[in-house]
Amino acid sequence: MNHAGKRRDRTVAVLLTSFSILVVTGPWLPQWAMFIMTVAVARGLVVLGLLLLLRAGLVSFGQALFYCLGAYSAGALGRFFGISDIFVEMLVGGAVAAATAFVLGFLLARYRGIFFGLLSLALSMILYGLLVKSEALGSTDGFNILPSTLFGIRPGAEWVRYAVLVSAAAVALVAALLVHRYLDTPLGRLAPAIKDNEIRVEYMGASARRAVHVKYVIAGGLAGVGGALAATAVGHIDPEMAYWTTSGEFIFIAILAGTGNVVAPFVGALIYGAIHTLAYDLSPNTWQMTLGVALLLLIVFLPNGLWSAFSRFRWR
Repeated sequence: MNHAGKRRDRTVAVLLTSFSILVVTGPWLPQWAMFIMTVAVARGLVVLGLLLLLRAGLVSFGQALFYCLGAYSAGALGRFFGISDIFVEMLVGGAVAAATAFVLGFLLARYRGIFFGLLSLALSMILYGLLVKSEALGSTDGFNILPSTLFGIRPGAEWVRYAVLVSAAAVALVAALLVHRYLDTPLGRLAPAIKDNEIRVEYMGASARRAVHVKYVIAGGLAGVGGALAATAVGHIDPEMAYWTTSGEFIFIAILAGTGNVVAPFVGALIYGAIHTLAYDLSPNTWQMTLGVALLLLIVFLPNGLWSAFSRFRWR
């Protein structure tokens, strides 16, 4: 078996083992830890989509657009149709976000570099402005969503967070495995080539614009699933989910984690959540400075993200 095959098998094994450990040990975790981990999984799904774009040399400053669309789609299901099943909410949130990304992708796939980033940011802020002006959706206050159910059943109060966490982990496992498989396809392998020399990709007969469009749709769908999951975990949604600072958090996590493996976004999101919670608890007025220092140290000592440290250790 070649080195690539070994890495692939190890990634699948790590994902399955992590999910199994979470299912077994989850009931003994405190409620606050379950909540932090669920939100980390939601952010990790968004960053998993960013991984595809970053590998192609594209930085999206507007993933909050799809994150917010997924959240509001999940909220609308309960608000207008009385549907609160967590899997239905994530499915609909991902589908709405992916469909929007498909339409916007015809425009975004034409641009590269800073133009791609700023245009994605502008689209996200347009959604934010629309939501702020929408009285039917709660304007700046947003609205609460219905309590989560699982296949139509509402778990007991002490099991709700565990059920949501396991459901989130199951969806994240499937998403990570599918993205991992996609990265091994010819279309997935085009990303580094597009980043290095797009003209040569075109000379080879492949369409760089089509490849970018596909990655953008996948990234949008994953962000929508993450947004629906976050809305379910928190129980409230508001326009801030589409604001540029939310997109900044996802970029922060992507830089923190690195793009070396599909496991990295979830590890980075969990570490980000831990740093954020600890910093806010110790210093509520200066927690942003703590995150800034963490990012600065990471850029200096691990410019390719935390996953590069795991990769070095593995090869040694």
